[in-house]
Amino acid sequence: MAIRTFGPNAVDWEERVDLDRLRKERLARLRAALERSELGAVLSFDFSNIRYMTSTHIGTWAMDKLIRFALLVRGGEPVIWDFGSAARHHQLYNPWLDHETKDGAPSGARAGISTLRGAFHPDAGIAEDVARKVAEELREHGMAGEPLGVDLVEMPILAALHAQGIEVVDGQQLFLQARRIKTPDEISLLSQACAMVDAAYEELYGYLRPGVRENECVGVVSKVLYDLGSEYVEGVNAISGERCSPHPHVYSDRLIRPGDPAFFDILHSHLGYRTCYYRTFAVGSASTAQRDAYTRCRAYMDEAIDLVKPGATTADIVRVWPRAEEFGFPDETAAFALQYGHGVGLSIWEKPIFSRLVSLEHPEVLEEGMVFALETYWPAADGWSAARIEEEVVVTADGCEVITKFPAEELLVAGRKYWTVGGELNTRREAQSHLNTRDGRGAS
Repeated sequence: MAIRTFGPNAVDWEERVDLDRLRKERLARLRAALERSELGAVLSFDFSNIRYMTSTHIGTWAMDKLIRFALLVRGGEPVIWDFGSAARHHQLYNPWLDHETKDGAPSGARAGISTLRGAFHPDAGIAEDVARKVAEELREHGMAGEPLGVDLVEMPILAALHAQGIEVVDGQQLFLQARRIKTPDEISLLSQACAMVDAAYEELYGYLRPGVRENECVGVVSKVLYDLGSEYVEGVNAISGERCSPHPHVYSDRLIRPGDPAFFDILHSHLGYRTCYYRTFAVGSASTAQRDAYTRCRAYMDEAIDLVKPGATTADIVRVWPRAEEFGFPDETAAFALQYGHGVGLSIWEKPIFSRLVSLEHPEVLEEGMVFALETYWPAADGWSAARIEEEVVVTADGCEVITKFPAEELLVAGRKYWTVGGELNTRREAQSHLNTRDGRGAS
């Protein structure tokens, strides 16, 4: 199975990502999951679930505000209540939501707002209004007495739903089950997202040198991604030097020095589809301890990838990874997310999850069409440096395909390296060319 990476433009001379098909297939998978469940409807406040259900988007500024909500009732059409003029925009530009309800309402996109994470005055009745809107839809479709699955909910909303006589249960599992197998269009978008990070790493590799700061590296990566059309750069985890062990998971303004290890995790969104993609470099030179750590980190990655195929389980994968105690942690909770794997789609850390914390006792079966990231880590014997690698893979009919393409088979050394030849300061390549010519071998 070859994962195709198309250009981002629509063209008439090649079949590329079909966004209309993407919308229909996502909704069909969610409907099928709802039909298999005991729920009468699912209600979403989670940004990614809303997008999966309704194919609407109002900007990443809204991701943490829980201001919009969407409902899918068994046998019905999706309804989105959105922020201010966004609902009017959906009515004009989102024809897939243009369906009539039984009372003749013009669209599945409606104005509505939740509690702004408590910013509205509790006595303003906003939570009660949300619950009333949901209850009316359930009654209209004959589902008022059936359980309502909700992914995320604020306490005032939960209380207001209960006051309407609605039984609220966990709906997040239904959404994640629907999203765990990716459609061909989703896989293409995930591959395109990785291709953009490939380009960012190419730029970063050329930029890395002693004297630059971690936060400057974040800026370089972010510019490449936004220039290529990224919807959202969620984060660039830039870690260098003695900050590598233990891994702090946040960049700083540290100056990178000669001989430092530096690892990066690039997370961004292309048409909603995310990446989680680590690479490790040495800057200027690499010590024996750093190379040994990288070799071990790579070996754990390769062993895991070799096991990925339909029918294998998350337990099979994590068994080849070291126990927490083997690399300096007291238990799996303390070492969580260092030897790790997680689904990638409209959000990161989807199903399936790979971790010794949970996977040995609660394994999940791998299936064709899953897309996930595998992450390995190993601290160096010097006590302060470390290696970190992450690859995203697509499960194919007989194995898997890696869609993170920037080289990671061995530790790359970044930064200009200077040598002296004949009393002049030259780059390493210039020096080698001079020596080869002098020895009669010709320039390499």
